[in-house]
Amino acid sequence: MKIALPVANNQLCMHFGHCEVFEFYEIDEKERKIAGKSALTPPPHEPGVLPRWIKEQGADLVIAGGMGASAQNLFHQAGIKVITGASAVNPGEIVESYLNNSLKTGANTCDH
Repeated sequence: MKIALPVANNQLCMHFGHCEVFEFYEIDEKERKIAGKSALTPPPHEPGVLPRWIKEQGADLVIAGGMGASAQNLFHQAGIKVITGASAVNPGEIVESYLNNSLKTGANTCDH
């Protein structure tokens, strides 16, 4: 499993399309632990580009603070699960919370 998170200033970016980098976490599903991490600079934000690029990176799940409905639909069509409403904290903590079934989410911070 691979989890992608949009990051700005070393915290989860609250708007999916406005991040500095995406952090990708390789997950050991049997152990439910982080097995590796990488950070990649995304291509310029244009409609449809980021979902396709994240799929090319092999992600199975995207965790974000906010994401528009169009991007969510594109991820769904690509077979990638999306979780929105995560808090702007350290991305590693978010992944650990997800793996421990303790991730708390609120409202999607994006309204388009």
